[in-house]
Amino acid sequence: MPEKLLAVLALLPSSTAETLYMTLVSTLLAGVMGFPLGAFLYSASPAGLRSRKVLYNTLSRIVNILRSLPFIILMILLIPFSRLLIGTSIGPTAVIIPLSIAAAPFVARVTESALSEVDSGVITAARAMGSTNFQIIRKVLIPEALPALVSGLALTIINLIGYSAMAGAIGGGGLGSLAINYGYYRFRMEVTVAAVVIILIIVELVQLAGTVISRSLLSKR
Repeated sequence: MPEKLLAVLALLPSSTAETLYMTLVSTLLAGVMGFPLGAFLYSASPAGLRSRKVLYNTLSRIVNILRSLPFIILMILLIPFSRLLIGTSIGPTAVIIPLSIAAAPFVARVTESALSEVDSGVITAARAMGSTNFQIIRKVLIPEALPALVSGLALTIINLIGYSAMAGAIGGGGLGSLAINYGYYRFRMEVTVAAVVIILIIVELVQLAGTVISRSLLSKR
């Protein structure tokens, strides 16, 4: 195997670490932004704890618009914002900003959907015991919806892995950057294949972990 190819393949561990770093941090930030928004959307929905039709419709449309934006376009639009926050628009840390903003609406919808699936009888019982809306969300809805929330978290991480690979096209770093800059542009298909295989392995591990944890939570009910 040529020395140049070995040198490129030697970048796989660091590129994998960059992808994991971008994915995990952006997942955390997306959860911080998206989960409260999703809980509020559920609460304000027509079937929620305290229906607010106008506010719900407004927020719901904003979430839909953000979800429909292609990530590559969103990343370009957020370049000035990334520069303002951290002083650069390239590299793994800079990519975390658009990744988090792109994933937050998805987390919000997953949260809203998971909370909506909880049996209304449980909510009625909690109200009968004098629970406030916040207590119902914290002590009833979240525990009951936890398996669905875990499955949604796994889907969020998988989406972010795909987004992080896409970000490599415009200087995002990680396995996507390695596959494009060292594989595609330099006609090293084996490098691209190696990066894709690692991405697929990470995705499978995340999906497996999400499934196992979700089933474990369901079995303990």
